Amino acid sequence: MRPFRADRRGGGVHARFEAAEADVLRRFAAVAAERAERAGSETRDGAPADPTLTRLLPDAYPDDPEASAEFHRFTAERLAESKVQNARTVIESLSGPAEEARPDGAVEVRLDSAQAQAWLRALTDIRLALAAHLGIEFDGDEGDVHDLESATRLAVYDWLAVVQEFLVLALARAEHH
Repeated sequence: MRPFRADRRGGGVHARFEAAEADVLRRFAAVAAERAERAGSETRDGAPADPTLTRLLPDAYPDDPEASAEFHRFTAERLAESKVQNARTVIESLSGPAEEARPDGAVEVRLDSAQAQAWLRALTDIRLALAAHLGIEFDGDEGDVHDLESATRLAVYDWLAVVQEFLVLALARAEHH
């Protein structure tokens, strides 16, 4: 990966992902989109039962089930649609025109400000879902790593934090140009 950097040619940011990295991002973004679609439909009658969905659509009124159900009824579907669109933005920007793909399979990504914000939100959603699967609740938690799958999830969780940090730094630099 060549981390996100401010684009000197007119705002926005750019990065390069190796083929395998782009594939990981696309797959996790696709899962995030599917999960958000499911969250929008499963929360019509109140808070979601799935802990991952609970992380994505947290309970605004945990001590008041009636208010919580009403809040979810009015907000969950639209919030889920926004999460789906954010994930699709990641997928689309990693699946751009063929001329953006390099012979080695690496993918060049260029994002305007709106796309970059969608990436930040999607990366947050993906990391929240991974954290739920790993049992990470607070900063500093190491998660429940007990097999190759959970170790892989933790590695992706940590890598996405780096991607997210470089994106935030690049956006800050782009604002100053």
